[in-house]
Amino acid sequence: MSNSGKKERIHFGTLEKEAVAHAKRKREEEEEHDAMSTTVVDNLLDVSEGAVSARPGAHIDLDQIDEVMGDDEELMLTDDALATRRRAMAEFDRKRIARTIAIPTNDTHVKDALRQNEQPICLFGEDAGDRRDRLRYILSKIAIERRDAGSEQQEIEDEDMKSDDEDEVQEVFYTEGSEALLQARQNIAKQSLARAEQRIERQREDCKVDLASVRRLRQNLVAQLTNYTIVGSQVGDDRPLSRIAFAPNSRQVLAGSWSGAIKLWDIPGCKMARLFRGHTDRVGGLSFNPRAGQSKGCVDFASGASDNEIFLWSLEKDTPVGNLKGHQSRVVHVDHHPSGDYLGSASYDGSWRLWDIATEQELLLQEGHSREVFALRFQCDGSLVATAGLDGIGRIWDLRSGRSIAELEGHAKEIFGLDWSPNGYQLATGSADNTVRIFDLRKIASVQQIPAHKSMVTDVRFFHYDSTQSSEPRISEDMDTSGDGNEDMSVHKRLCDGQYMATASNDGLINVWTAGDWKLQKSLAGHVGKVLSVDISRDGSYIASTGFDKTFKLWAADEI
Repeated sequence: MSNSGKKERIHFGTLEKEAVAHAKRKREEEEEHDAMSTTVVDNLLDVSEGAVSARPGAHIDLDQIDEVMGDDEELMLTDDALATRRRAMAEFDRKRIARTIAIPTNDTHVKDALRQNEQPICLFGEDAGDRRDRLRYILSKIAIERRDAGSEQQEIEDEDMKSDDEDEVQEVFYTEGSEALLQARQNIAKQSLARAEQRIERQREDCKVDLASVRRLRQNLVAQLTNYTIVGSQVGDDRPLSRIAFAPNSRQVLAGSWSGAIKLWDIPGCKMARLFRGHTDRVGGLSFNPRAGQSKGCVDFASGASDNEIFLWSLEKDTPVGNLKGHQSRVVHVDHHPSGDYLGSASYDGSWRLWDIATEQELLLQEGHSREVFALRFQCDGSLVATAGLDGIGRIWDLRSGRSIAELEGHAKEIFGLDWSPNGYQLATGSADNTVRIFDLRKIASVQQIPAHKSMVTDVRFFHYDSTQSSEPRISEDMDTSGDGNEDMSVHKRLCDGQYMATASNDGLINVWTAGDWKLQKSLAGHVGKVLSVDISRDGSYIASTGFDKTFKLWAADEI
């Protein structure tokens, strides 16, 4: 039998000639389709003036195509031409996305990917390379569908968010206060107006002092501050001492410890007078009542601690006489209102609170900081309170209206200490960015940045002179105030008020600064390690500090 009469044998694993020819025709059709798409784009680009040159194989900028074919040109095109253009642009978009898709080179992994996308793992006449191209095509189509669906969903979400924001902007809500809070606001308003009037009158009298006397007072003050040295040191507890506070009479000092113990010490002898037990964790806040020691049985001081408790104490008892409950986390600071009737507290629960001491009632729970509140101080008039915390922002609140009237911005890190100047309009804040900032309430801005320490500033304290309980400031005793020596000494006491401040830091130093020029006058070194707290006696005789070395120290001029 001749060879022409024989049937061609088909071996297992081979393809018939027709199948091979079909696969080749398919690839040729795809190449012709790509060439046609390029030609269509070329023709469209030639329609407009200044069109970019687009040749087969050349790079085409899709953004340029969009600019060239504007809305007016689209209207001039026929429906078929417009549809062809859109298909070409869609194909270019798909290929751009396809180039960014990573396709496995292992044929088994390619088949697994096809199976996961519910596609046949093999087509007739398809080799491994064709399979990879088909997977790339399928994944690019899926990516485009997901992108389009995501864009629609994002538009819906953006529209909903926009409407929600509009509702929030338009919505004004109030929290109803208690009758006790209303009464407290009225009392604070009346008392603060009287104190503000007295403060302004004192400032007017101070302005009458001649410039020569003011200059001599300043020189004496600088001489005294530069002469400060350590005059007493005492181990206060078996754990670090976290807070210290002078009594209004300047003859005693309270020191709180991480163990929860609070001890009263006589100065300058540094002998313990009483141990107060009540807290079970580290003491964070200590504050003497302005009326402390004036009558028996009254609340002389308050304390806050990491056990979430605020205790009220009498100097005659070693156990608490009252307990203010409400904070949900660590209480890090407490301060008495100048009237002595109210107490403010700052806590790690993100709020500060106002309490009625007589009734032990919570009058106000105020939020406003994005993180924990660490410091709180009342202004000398009693109308304002300043708070600051770990969000690095200070806020000033008007107690008469309950509104936040100013934000104190500028610190790069957390704020750990603040204090009001006795002038009523300046405020100092100490931060973990190693600086102290002076804010002026008249400008609602930072007017001075002091590079105070080489480590974080833990506490800030102005000298506050109390004419009702303090003895004469040491600085005024030997002062040559005028030629005849008859100048009123009380004026000079007031002139000392707020003229310097002390700052404590983790660098182990207590720095003393004069107000106004904000110059460093003395660095007091004595603590081993971090200094956690500082205070200045009301008569200006002493500076006290506590540290991580478990001691408290007294600093004064050499002549004391």
